[in-house]
Amino acid sequence: MGCGCSNLSACCWSLDQNGSIPEADNVENEDKGEVDDLPAFREYSIETLQMATSGFAMENIVSEHGEKAPNVVYKGKLENQRRIAVKRFNRSAWPDARQFLEEAKAVGQLRNHRLANLLGCCCEGDERLLVAEFMPNETLAKHLFHWEAQPMKWVMRLRVALHLAEALEYCTSKGRALYHDLNAYRIVFDDEGNPRLSCFGLMKNSRDGKSYSTNLAFTPPEYLRTGRVTPESVMYSFGTLLLDLLSGKHIPPSHALDLIRDRNIQMLTDSCLEGQFSNDDGTELVRLASRCLQYEPRERPNPKSLVAALIPLQRDTEVPSHELMGILHGADAVPLSPLGEACLRMDLTAIHDVLEKLGYKDDEGAATELSFQMWTNQMQETLTSKKKGDVAFRHKDFRAALECYTQFIDVGTVVSPTVYARRSLSYLMSNMPQEALNDAVQAQVISPIWHIASYLQASALLALGKEDEAQAALREATELENKKNATS
Repeated sequence: MGCGCSNLSACCWSLDQNGSIPEADNVENEDKGEVDDLPAFREYSIETLQMATSGFAMENIVSEHGEKAPNVVYKGKLENQRRIAVKRFNRSAWPDARQFLEEAKAVGQLRNHRLANLLGCCCEGDERLLVAEFMPNETLAKHLFHWEAQPMKWVMRLRVALHLAEALEYCTSKGRALYHDLNAYRIVFDDEGNPRLSCFGLMKNSRDGKSYSTNLAFTPPEYLRTGRVTPESVMYSFGTLLLDLLSGKHIPPSHALDLIRDRNIQMLTDSCLEGQFSNDDGTELVRLASRCLQYEPRERPNPKSLVAALIPLQRDTEVPSHELMGILHGADAVPLSPLGEACLRMDLTAIHDVLEKLGYKDDEGAATELSFQMWTNQMQETLTSKKKGDVAFRHKDFRAALECYTQFIDVGTVVSPTVYARRSLSYLMSNMPQEALNDAVQAQVISPIWHIASYLQASALLALGKEDEAQAALREATELENKKNATS
């Protein structure tokens, strides 16, 4: 789940406009694993999250089962360029607004580099939404069960187990020992390829929610008896995840325990792992899974003992996770197209040429809307201002282009991402990068999967001196352009 909070699209206001909390410098407390570079938990307006997700656009859904899921997760991007994951609950999920807010605030106090942390929530009217850090590199389920380039290596699987145990140990130390429906979809991978536990599962049951959405074969036996989640239930689920890591499949615990009792470990082990680990390491992981899957809850280990058992099994600790995962990283992550290269070197003339050649081809439905409304005088005047803007833009008279496009936009009868993109570049040419960024964001709000909008954001961010945010926008633009080229 990309699980992780929203915005791959666009907006939250600055401190003097909407009470947003400025983000602190990037400092991490290595001893506690607590992170200080995240803003404090806050409440977001529904308007901000709509902007951030381009109106909860279907293109921004990252959760399993897509829009058919009862609670959908969207990727998004706030105005300060922070990527977020937004979980939107169905309207009957949390009828008590105060209960939802209290629960979200409690989870939002947690801050740890093993978690995809909760940044905020929204509780307006019937809306119930959670906002978390966005993790761009898919879920454990994707990498284990549906891998494409390469199966997950043994050393990385052991690292996942340790990081998950450390996340649970941290949560337990903060009084949040319960985790609902711990499974491979709840583990997400960050920019560095490190696994993190989604904060969404730390929220208590909502009225219509179930603690276990998976098949009953994977449910802790005591939950079937009592319907209650306990810290020991979480350990049982951890055991099922160890089986997932060992086998590369989602094997029912009862079947796995039969194989273990028959000493048929080979049948349990992923054939892709042949030659990657010693018998001792395999035996130890099986032993640990067996302990977690004990029928009697009191016989299962706690998170602290899991961490102690998993640390000695770690190998190649000096190798970064993104290398083990085969995830492109840093400069290697963005093989740029010619347009991307032009944005990176701030070649505004080259960007102008691209926009001029592109014309209005990407304004879906705009041409139809224009022709339909041609008969009104106001519309005729609006079209005239747009045409004058286009002529000025073509002749690189950016001051006149700004004036004409602004007249067109201010009337508001027709919404055109291309006009916003052209005005954005005109602002860049006029040394007004913040205004350029605002327009590029607006273009993406209108057209969430339009790569041009993301490229213009990258250029504006570079002009503002925001290198890291610009690189993230470039990566996003490249992915969108590649997808567009693949389908055209």
